[in-house]
Amino acid sequence: MSKPRNLVLLIDDEPKIRRFLRAGFEIHGFSVVEAENAADGLKIATFNAPDLVILDLGLPDLHGSGTLERLRSWSNVPVIVLSVEASEDEKVRLLRAGADDYVVKPFGMAELLARSDAALRRYFKSATENPVVVVGPLSVDLVSRTVELNTARIKLTRKEYRLLHVLATHVGLVVTHDQLLKEIWTDSQRDNIQYLRILVRKLRQKIETDPNQPRLLVTESGVGYRLENRLETEVNCGIAIQPGSFARTEKHK
Repeated sequence: MSKPRNLVLLIDDEPKIRRFLRAGFEIHGFSVVEAENAADGLKIATFNAPDLVILDLGLPDLHGSGTLERLRSWSNVPVIVLSVEASEDEKVRLLRAGADDYVVKPFGMAELLARSDAALRRYFKSATENPVVVVGPLSVDLVSRTVELNTARIKLTRKEYRLLHVLATHVGLVVTHDQLLKEIWTDSQRDNIQYLRILVRKLRQKIETDPNQPRLLVTESGVGYRLENRLETEVNCGIAIQPGSFARTEKHK
């Protein structure tokens, strides 16, 4: 199973441009969803939680600047604007309105991909102060979406990674059940906490030494879950454990 991939939302009314962008991003390891107008783009952004948005300004139903304004009213997802307008004033206006970068058409795919990677690195660093979250023996690279346990790569499903991703971007803090359900599911399952408990159990089986005595992914009873970040050293069966998050010993459900 391949590693979970960053999801990019393409909002552009030109099918040829979308096909060009899709091909480039998929080759680069992204998952891609498309929208041909602002209304569809905002809807997809609401329910699919993309990691990156590529936004064309010349949309048929709403100018890209209006789309950006609406998106920024509830989301801080990285947004790269595409436009034929190359004036400095226009670039400054869009950047001040919340765009993370501005690319003038025509453009090279290599440049756009480089700018996309840079925007993701800035975003994750801003969210966590470090795009790589290290918790004891667990390492989560939020940009490349790789997860290692004791330096060995582990494979997660998309939902398992999404759960770990949300917890890692709030490392040390409690993330409520409702928050996690909304982040991971977009259908009727988002109202069923049992699905979350099952997913937590599956993730613990992959990252915990003893899933029945979790010390990385801990439960805050009746509230939610937390990725532990207290730096302590324990000795387990005579083997020194590297400083990390091993601080809870009670059984979690």
